[in-house]
Amino acid sequence: MSTATDTVTATAPAHGRPGAPAYRLSTRGILRAEWTKLWSLRSTWYTLGGVVVLTLGLGLIIAGAYEPDDARDADFDPVALPLFGLNFAQLAVTVLGILAFTGEHSTGMIRSTLAAVPRRLPVLWAKAAVFGGVVLAISVPLAFLTFLLGQPFLSGTELDRSLTDPGVARGILGAAAFTAYGSVMGLAIGAILRRSPGAIAVYAGVAMILPELAMLLPWDWVNDAVRFLPFYSGDELGRAEPGPEALSTTAAYLVLAAWAAIGLATAALLIRRRDV
Repeated sequence: MSTATDTVTATAPAHGRPGAPAYRLSTRGILRAEWTKLWSLRSTWYTLGGVVVLTLGLGLIIAGAYEPDDARDADFDPVALPLFGLNFAQLAVTVLGILAFTGEHSTGMIRSTLAAVPRRLPVLWAKAAVFGGVVLAISVPLAFLTFLLGQPFLSGTELDRSLTDPGVARGILGAAAFTAYGSVMGLAIGAILRRSPGAIAVYAGVAMILPELAMLLPWDWVNDAVRFLPFYSGDELGRAEPGPEALSTTAAYLVLAAWAAIGLATAALLIRRRDV
């Protein structure tokens, strides 16, 4: 990504002076433009408001409905259970990320955007930085708040935990980070496919359904490969007590970073090569 001092200079003269730049566009200006576009959409407010409601509402409902059962307690994680609503929140922000790109294509606004930023790639980086940063900034405090509000319902049970207990803070941060990862991947998928229905279908099929079907296959190598898929790694990051076959925290973050890099690199390649 270019630095804030890098500029893109138009060749058209300004104010009647031959050779004078028409405008000077910095990375800061592109980020500001994407920030303005993001918050000017009603869908942004509706979706992020829904994220708060889903995360808090489902978290408190599930924590309040929890009843200790020695036969089932091993299936529940003290962080994953109260933060169950983040699974739906991630789906919402991923779809919003897809629409952030496909919406510009459907309205034709992408032509104006790329005309203003002829190098094209800074638009992709700015969208990912702004939207991913916003989702992360909302998800982290929301995850901690939901966990803390759910603890009175879990007091005295096997899932009773405090923030200082081993793995709890790490799991909460992991769940929030995985939510932000979904927003960035949504942007990448939207930039690659450029059509909302197809992009949403690909995300649902490849990222959510295919891994579950793969785990039903009888081959050990398939189950080993599934561990390196985003949803498996993200699920383990959002747990205070990962499973015995789970990747380490560092490895899980590297898996998510690798998939995000692949998605954004593919989107960048196509944006550079395709017509608008």
